[in-house]
Amino acid sequence: MSAPIVGVAPIFALCFAGYALGKRVQQTEGNTKLNGRQVFVAGSFSGLLSTIITAPGERIKCLLQIQQASKGAEKKYNGMLDCASKLYKEGGLRSIYKGSCATLLRDLPANGVYFLAYEWIQEAAKKRTGSDSVSLTVTLFAGGSAGIAYWLVGMPADVLKSRLQTAPEGTYKSGIRSVFKELMVKDGPLALYRGITPIMIRAFPANAACFFGIELANKFFDKFFPNF
Repeated sequence: MSAPIVGVAPIFALCFAGYALGKRVQQTEGNTKLNGRQVFVAGSFSGLLSTIITAPGERIKCLLQIQQASKGAEKKYNGMLDCASKLYKEGGLRSIYKGSCATLLRDLPANGVYFLAYEWIQEAAKKRTGSDSVSLTVTLFAGGSAGIAYWLVGMPADVLKSRLQTAPEGTYKSGIRSVFKELMVKDGPLALYRGITPIMIRAFPANAACFFGIELANKFFDKFFPNF
């Protein structure tokens, strides 16, 4: 699917830029070490910023996935750009950004926990070894664990978001509240974590690789562009 592939780079760029900005505005001087609450707040801010791209990107992704799964049915959208164009014609930006509140409901707490888990594991490893740096193994483990933490917190809101974003206009008049009520009545609380196994299997290696790349980039800039 082209939607998630195209969106990954800018989403992660905004996410990590938002996290860096969230940390910076809370630091009173220099590179003051932040406490757990401050790390969570900075992470949550990253979710707020990345929603600008995440919400429409996942709206398009969900619609294309539903269409792909409906074999034999007539195709309404011919790819990502066609889907975005038709959504805009149907309801303007409001249609493209449908589910933004649900996306925020997922990403504000989940991103906060995401970065908090990563930083906590990194700091725990540093205290244990008495070193200011960590090994590759620790970085990979911390990144993978952060991905697991993200989905443990964000999965319920993600399920609600996906249902809302793929439903025909007018199906859920009260938005995510209507989706939640219907899901609880029909399927019960466990439905909020339906499909979590494959997500968790993918989350660990994907986020381990993500943070490994981020740490490599940080070391590169620290070495060659220390004032960047």
